[in-house]
Amino acid sequence: MKKGWEELKLGDVCTILDSKRKPITKKDRVEGDIPYYGATGILSYVKDFLFDEKLVLLGEDGAKWESGDRSAFIITGKTWVNNHAHVLKPHRELLLDDWLTYNLNHQSLMPYISGMTVPKLNQGNMRKITIPIPPLSEQEEIVEVLDKAFAAIDQAKANIEQNIANAKELFQSKLNQIFSQKGEGWVETTLGEVCENLDSRRVPITKSKRIEGTIPYYGASGVVDHVADYLFDEDLLLVSEDGANLLARTYPIAFSISGKTWVNNHAHALRFKEMTSQIFIEHYLNSIKLDDYISGMAQPKLNQKKLNSIAVPFPELAIQEQVIDVIVELDNRLKETSAIYQTKLASLDELKKSILQKAFAGELT
Repeated sequence: MKKGWEELKLGDVCTILDSKRKPITKKDRVEGDIPYYGATGILSYVKDFLFDEKLVLLGEDGAKWESGDRSAFIITGKTWVNNHAHVLKPHRELLLDDWLTYNLNHQSLMPYISGMTVPKLNQGNMRKITIPIPPLSEQEEIVEVLDKAFAAIDQAKANIEQNIANAKELFQSKLNQIFSQKGEGWVETTLGEVCENLDSRRVPITKSKRIEGTIPYYGASGVVDHVADYLFDEDLLLVSEDGANLLARTYPIAFSISGKTWVNNHAHALRFKEMTSQIFIEHYLNSIKLDDYISGMAQPKLNQKKLNSIAVPFPELAIQEQVIDVIVELDNRLKETSAIYQTKLASLDELKKSILQKAFAGELT
């Protein structure tokens, strides 16, 4: 601890306003323009307010508390806070809101968390969290340095994330060019014409009835478990049948599997005569939007009839092989570029941690 600093417990340097919090069930919220806060931020907007001042919120449950997680954040003006975030008003003659927030988000709060099934930072443990307290003038100077440094780091991260997005967009553009070719040897057909559908052989197993084993048990998004028996022992292409991913595309909608596997009723199972054709169609399905073939918005579904009717380009086998080679090369370049950018993002996160470490050790200059 730097000379002139002291270490105090959170309960001794803040007024805790948890008793003023009030949850509102979703059906009882009256829509308005007042932010309604929970453990991690704004959940919705309501018509009335509980607070009208600058305060610090700290997640009580439903949050993350490791070093670097946004466990704490500042709110201002008219707000409503539910019972999943502690409400703190720093004693400002001792402690700046920004200093407190930076510190709570830097230190790991896991030693103060109780409960395994439902982790929680209860008020009793929260009060025991220790906070380094420099003189107020020094807090102001350090917070100013942190604000400037983090603004620059956040801008650098935003630039890198945009570069990643640009690389993915370029990759998608190249895929569109490849599959839109209408040259010699290319034909337009439907998915149902180029493969055999094996959906009738799928069998779902409820979690309570699965016997643990080493066989991958597949669903709409990939492996969801491992079981003791299998339904298939061959190369297949699985295509998501239902789930939010059909519209959001948060992971590949089509993916190849091989060997002994079990498939439930959330993924279509397709067999191709040639592995090359399977890989070709896999790349194609993952490159296009399937919105026109999907029914239901709340519970999106790609039924078998619509699946079979998906229009696909299907060139001769030699051209399929050439296309796959080009796509694999493009994909490798994208992965290499993304890996470089991800390394840079990780370095910036480490830089943030290093700066905060120095700040709270009194070593920041």
